[in-house]
Amino acid sequence: MAAKKRKGFAASDQNHKSSRLESKKVRKSSTANDLVYYIAVFTIAITAGVLHRNHVSKMFENDKHFSHLSTLERELSFRTEMGLYYSYYKTMVDSPTLKDGLMDIMMDNVTEYPQVINTLKRFNLYPEILLAVGYRSYEAVNAFFQRETKQCWRVNRGEGLSPVDSCEGLGEPSYFYVESVFALHGIMMFVFFLFGVYFSDSIFGGILAVTAFFCNHGECTRVHWTPPLRESFAFPFFIMEMFIVTHVLRTNRPMWRHSLIVAIAATLFMIPWQFAQFALMTQTMSVFATYMLNFIGSRKLKVIVFGQLLGWLISWTLLFMNEMLLTSFYFSCLITVLVIMFLEPLLVKLRLRILIMFTQGCLLLTGTVGFKILIGKVLKIADDAHIGDLLLTKFTNFKNFHTMLYTCAVEFDFMEAETPIRVLKTLLAPGVLVSVLAIIILVVYQEWLSWKRKKSAKGKSDDIREDKSKPYAELVYHIFQLLAFTAMAVLIMRLKLFWTPHLCLMTSLLAYRQLFGWVGNKERHFALLALYLAGTMYQGYKNISHQLSIVGEFSNVPLEQLVEWIVYNTDKRNGQ
Repeated sequence: MAAKKRKGFAASDQNHKSSRLESKKVRKSSTANDLVYYIAVFTIAITAGVLHRNHVSKMFENDKHFSHLSTLERELSFRTEMGLYYSYYKTMVDSPTLKDGLMDIMMDNVTEYPQVINTLKRFNLYPEILLAVGYRSYEAVNAFFQRETKQCWRVNRGEGLSPVDSCEGLGEPSYFYVESVFALHGIMMFVFFLFGVYFSDSIFGGILAVTAFFCNHGECTRVHWTPPLRESFAFPFFIMEMFIVTHVLRTNRPMWRHSLIVAIAATLFMIPWQFAQFALMTQTMSVFATYMLNFIGSRKLKVIVFGQLLGWLISWTLLFMNEMLLTSFYFSCLITVLVIMFLEPLLVKLRLRILIMFTQGCLLLTGTVGFKILIGKVLKIADDAHIGDLLLTKFTNFKNFHTMLYTCAVEFDFMEAETPIRVLKTLLAPGVLVSVLAIIILVVYQEWLSWKRKKSAKGKSDDIREDKSKPYAELVYHIFQLLAFTAMAVLIMRLKLFWTPHLCLMTSLLAYRQLFGWVGNKERHFALLALYLAGTMYQGYKNISHQLSIVGEFSNVPLEQLVEWIVYNTDKRNGQ
């Protein structure tokens, strides 16, 4: 009997060892598969980033023949406010020391002579400061190692024009400036692909998002024509910030460290660009709308809003207590949301969900406008009055000098009629429409199931738990965000740089199995996506070919001669 027991124990031990070995093999196989997956994701992301950097750089070179221009011609090619921004970068690069350059732009007596202004505060010049620091450091390191940073040639321009020196390489200040912008947008595309993969839970989703961006490139960005504009420095950080907010909404219990990450990304987005506040305000309202519909609890809302508020505070401080940020609708919106969250225990006593939502919506709108007017009146600040006037012209016949100055530029007019047609031809709009409809159907179905469960449980009333949340909250947020960006793009065409990339991001959801699992197995699903991708590329290839076919060369001889005459005949001591 004892022998039988021992034999039984031996067999049991053998089975246990065998199962442990099988478990180890499964874990090793799973780890290996995960490693291959992550390598594939990051390889494609890096490839997308490099391709985008090269694409915008090539278009910029094709348009201006930048590599063959003289230093003066390159600087003159930065038209309108682009030249203004570049001039401050040049001031810091050419100054004897970095401190001297910083003092020159913080106590500028040239731009608005005879007034002395802080241009860092007025024009959001942190990108120029960082690039100047980078350029001077790059030159210092290469000088230490005695390495050349640029190559120069004598270019014969013909047509009776004098030859000029043309230098290539990062040692040329203008080259360092534009190449840094293009590198930043390469990083943006790297993040954009990862965003698409995360959003759709599929590599195919990232490929769809990036392909849509390239095929609709002319509608998504203008960095290849206008590198020094504020949007060129700010927008990549908004993609990162929106990625983080999406992660917070998907996370079960976000921590306060997430608020810090949101704050950092929001700060990097705000300090280069005054218009950033409007995009962030729509984000706050979109997240709040998701909260109103009970898809997230107050905990997630607090994590995001406190992060945004901290980002606002850091930006306000770095921009020397900028009055426009203090009286902005964005700041008033954040304060209003905090007040509404404080009142949540009282609002929930209204019982009826529709009544609670109506009250929250009214409080948000009246509070945002009310706080904005109150702060402006108390502090007697009207620095952003021109923005309100510009919006007023969109809905009324109101006009003044500032609004006419803005609206004479096509980018501040309403969205052109050709834009919707272009996104239809590349199948971008139809793809997004399918994604949005799928989200609405899924969410309504989930709500119906939830209602049935509550009904069977004799209808428990809504609680006010901070961590309550529902599935697919991030999808609901992105629908609200898309609606906000659509309104912005329709009113001001320049702001379609938010709308079209967001459309591209939404196409990634076509690969989301939880939305489109009903089409069949993965093979059938991905076959349909391949057909959609082929349809997108049909028009997209034409768009990309058209962009690359634009070839020109900057030349403005009269302006060049005028500048040279001014430099020759002006006593530099009078400008000090």
